[in-house]
Amino acid sequence: MNSVVRPPGPLVLVVEDEPGIADILNAYLQRDGMRTHLVADGLVALAAFRELAPDLVLLDIHLPGMDGVDVLKNIRADGNTPVIMVTALADDVDKLLALRLGADDYVVKPYSPAEVVARVRAVLRRTGAVPKPVAPAAARTIRAGGIEIDEESHTARSTTPDGTTSLLPLTLTEFRLLACLASQPRRCFSRSHLIETCLPESDALDRVIDSHLSKLRRKLHNAGNGELIETVRGIGYRLWPGD
Repeated sequence: MNSVVRPPGPLVLVVEDEPGIADILNAYLQRDGMRTHLVADGLVALAAFRELAPDLVLLDIHLPGMDGVDVLKNIRADGNTPVIMVTALADDVDKLLALRLGADDYVVKPYSPAEVVARVRAVLRRTGAVPKPVAPAAARTIRAGGIEIDEESHTARSTTPDGTTSLLPLTLTEFRLLACLASQPRRCFSRSHLIETCLPESDALDRVIDSHLSKLRRKLHNAGNGELIETVRGIGYRLWPGD
């Protein structure tokens, strides 16, 4: 049987002078299937950019050698490679300056590494630098508490403690959200991750996800499942199926 050869993941140039943060970003990006190259200096970053031609640059503003704004100016002089700027200062003037110079997105520390990965994916997809993630070949049946999700038929069933089973009347987005949350019960998913995973064709805002999850919660509750989905304040959502 012939093996399927997948193309290599997109190359992300990570420009970050704090080693701990750089290592965490590196691990999260690689876990998401991307290739990475780390540098900690603005001048070195510019040389690496010209040598490696990365698919995206994750660029800290405050760097030794050459600051991130000047690196961005040079990158834009060479072309339209996507750039996400990173800073510890939530300053609107800096933000507007970076975006006016051609940054594709802007992230303020402290941030969730998973959320940064989701933004990287979104920018790459929006700019056409990377295709949408390929769905796995084999569909799964996911079980969490009294919920059973069949990914092949796109159906979800609920079984209450008294043994009553019913088909949940979910929209496609609600089904995707439930499948994502149930795939790793008790894990907290950020809103950005849920948007990237469950609405990949959309530029939805956080409040849109909140609306879909509110409707999903209501349907689960009406089916006798109680409050399965929890809000984690300031972070996102998780499915908590109980003991």
